Amino acid sequence: MNETVTNRNVRIGLLQMSYAGSRDATLDEVEKQIDEAASESVQILCLQELFATPYPCQEEDHCNFDYAESLDGPSVRRMQDLAKRHEMVIVAPIFEKRAAGVYHNTAVVVDGDGSIAGTYRKMHIPDDPLYYEKFYFTPGDMGFRTIETRYAKLGVGVCWDQWFPEAARLFALAGAEILLYPTAIGWIDGEKEEFGAGQLDAWQTSMRAHAIANGLWLGAPNRVGREGQVEFWGSSFVASPRGEIVAQAAPSGNHVLCADCNLDEIDVVRTHWPFLRDRRIDAYEGLSKRLID
Repeated sequence: MNETVTNRNVRIGLLQMSYAGSRDATLDEVEKQIDEAASESVQILCLQELFATPYPCQEEDHCNFDYAESLDGPSVRRMQDLAKRHEMVIVAPIFEKRAAGVYHNTAVVVDGDGSIAGTYRKMHIPDDPLYYEKFYFTPGDMGFRTIETRYAKLGVGVCWDQWFPEAARLFALAGAEILLYPTAIGWIDGEKEEFGAGQLDAWQTSMRAHAIANGLWLGAPNRVGREGQVEFWGSSFVASPRGEIVAQAAPSGNHVLCADCNLDEIDVVRTHWPFLRDRRIDAYEGLSKRLID
């Protein structure tokens, strides 16, 4: 394969963190990590799912709705100040209170001038042991739209969205250059020894497949630390349009994972692996059905 690659690089960072015990303490730690990312010339930084709060969904407790905030709440405003200071795009996932009784798991994309470039509300809402998200979050109603920033066009999903190839494809068809999946995933007590390695491998494999099938860069920052009965497994990573893991963090510890993404590789990979060209869009009607009986 004779590949000629130019050099339209974007440096991305994934912030892998544990909850610091309060919103204020967590925001202070995030600021330190963002300052570090700026010293590493990061242009696009993605924070983990529900970055400013504990992960609240291990139980169905109405008190946890107190963690929610509006799109112009303290967490987003703090990120706007930092984005403007460092001319950095920041993806900030929050527990959004949209209206009385209507809450979302939302990623706010702040552009490098501090303005809001766009938002994404989590579309796929799980209901699994210790991940009782349907109690808290209304499914998103914004679709899978690309968010254009000064450095790249982003497709931003949130955690459970990362398992669905349909979502990744729609982000790609809408023009995304980088897929980002802020995450809170880990091992439930009693499962790690038997299932842990396979669960982590499946998590990465699913997203690496999205990168390959769509010819895009992909980044997934994950939480770390123990909260309740869940040990978040970190292991944040960046995958190339060929599916190679080009950077990966440890399973524990706060860390800014950095990687250079050459956006011109998207055209090179898609030219040699023309999956989008060869799609049979005339034959996919069944995808709109729950099952084909």
